[in-house]
Amino acid sequence: QVYLKESGGGLVQSGGSLRLSCAASGINFKIYTMAWYRQAPGKERELVATRDNADSTNYADSVKGRFTVLRDTAQDTVTLQMTHLKPEDTALYYCFAQAQARSWGAPAAYWGRGTQVTVSS
Repeated sequence: QVYLKESGGGLVQSGGSLRLSCAASGINFKIYTMAWYRQAPGKERELVATRDNADSTNYADSVKGRFTVLRDTAQDTVTLQMTHLKPEDTALYYCFAQAQARSWGAPAAYWGRGTQVTVSS
């Protein structure tokens, strides 16, 4: 069974930094892309940052220059380094992986359960 486990959320003051980590387990074949999404209360889930197997990255405009997404393909982990945090960054942050768990079958999308980030003004 595929499992994504996030850690590192918490409460931080505006201008501060946090580091989120996500470890994937149960994927025995290949992970194509790992990413972070977030969902604030009353809003839709939105993409924050992605990093694929070619090391290409994609960031939401609102976090460019402040957030950095890193991957360790050997450990099947993805990290989100967040700096200069703003109150509008407050959300539940989800880890995402597009992966093929076994050598047979098709790639699928997998989600973690989320970790809360709260930025106080």
